[in-house]
Amino acid sequence: MDFGDVSAWARPNRDGRLGAAPRRMADVVTPGDVVMVEILPAQPGQAGAGQGGTGARAAGRPERLALRQIPQIQGAISAIDPSTGRVLAVVGGWSFEQSWFNRATQAMRQPGSSFKPYVYVTALEQGIPPNQMLLDAPVEVNTPQGLWRPGNYDRTSSNGMVTMRQAMERSLNLVTVRLAQEVGMDKIAQTVSRLGVIPNMPRLLSMSLGAGEVTVMRQAAGYAAFVNGGRAVEPSLIDSVQDRFGNVVWRNDALRCQGCGGDVSSPPRLQDTRREALDPIAAYQMVSLLQGVVQRGTGTRAGQGLNRPIAGKTGTTNDYHDNWFVGFTPDIVIAVWVGFDDPRPLGEGETGGGNAAPIFHDVLEAALRDSPPVPFRAPPGVALVRVTTSNGQSILEPFRPGTENSARPPIGGGEVASASTGGSRGGTASSVDSSLGGLY
Repeated sequence: MDFGDVSAWARPNRDGRLGAAPRRMADVVTPGDVVMVEILPAQPGQAGAGQGGTGARAAGRPERLALRQIPQIQGAISAIDPSTGRVLAVVGGWSFEQSWFNRATQAMRQPGSSFKPYVYVTALEQGIPPNQMLLDAPVEVNTPQGLWRPGNYDRTSSNGMVTMRQAMERSLNLVTVRLAQEVGMDKIAQTVSRLGVIPNMPRLLSMSLGAGEVTVMRQAAGYAAFVNGGRAVEPSLIDSVQDRFGNVVWRNDALRCQGCGGDVSSPPRLQDTRREALDPIAAYQMVSLLQGVVQRGTGTRAGQGLNRPIAGKTGTTNDYHDNWFVGFTPDIVIAVWVGFDDPRPLGEGETGGGNAAPIFHDVLEAALRDSPPVPFRAPPGVALVRVTTSNGQSILEPFRPGTENSARPPIGGGEVASASTGGSRGGTASSVDSSLGGLY
């Protein structure tokens, strides 16, 4: 058995505290123990770096065993084609023999900050540009249960004025609450309903931070509308149905072809039957903001070393109960969730950016291996303007034509905001404590 593969994690756990790393296999197992192992294949030796490959040959490794254990934490993954909704892969948990419950399609979990893009795309649809200045400062909301004071993940009470892009990349909760008050929870609820994420979302301000409940599959379908130009997709597992004679009686086609197989004198015409759920320009602006999350924000581990356009958003709920990363390229949307079946903390500092994003990275790397990078396509009418970000990086910011300089006065004002229960813009929070769903 290979000791090097267990030294990083096989440590004693006493009263919730990890002990010292083992120094030898006898520190971990004793003769007669029944343990789980994984067979690691042999690795051939490699030629050295000398001229003509004549240098010393690096020694290979024989087939060996590595110590493993049954995880207590579960996870789920949904991967779909953003153009058609075709489910490319789905993982509902660690072991089907251990549990038949499909956590990708059946588990209802809080999305945390992975819900925030629905708030921001609603603002973009209303004409608020991505360079809009927003106030990051304390917010107080009066609810029937008392005063609700949401906070940022890093416990900062104020970062002053930030742009919409900075707020998304840094996943600022206070900015998101203020923006939700500005655009109205009614419109946000309509957005998530059109996308099929939450059909009848309560008009509660805490929902803007991901306090609702969604499935992994619905999150993947909701994000698919960002990359496909605003078209809603319905995840599908069946391509077609045939009768006993081989005749196709039903086909799941989002794009129907008129004239295919008929008159060859004229080109066939594709009819797009997908429902438009988002404004195409707002959808592309959201793609651009989510690219920034992967390039400079909380989701950098999702795209490390892949060298292709990637966009996505992290999510972590209160007390680190749920970790999310939902991301995409032009070819695929992948939603990842990590957590306990019986919701409880994953551990202090366990975030979607640290747990779910690396899983997304590995799944995407395997799915698109040997395929060339494909850029995100901008819809007609988008004005790309070169701007400089807060860290000095030059990027192309997408605007609606003629809105490059139309940012409104800073949203949020300069004072502590207080929203009354049932207000015309903000809505209310469902509770004072665990309502805050979006941390990071």
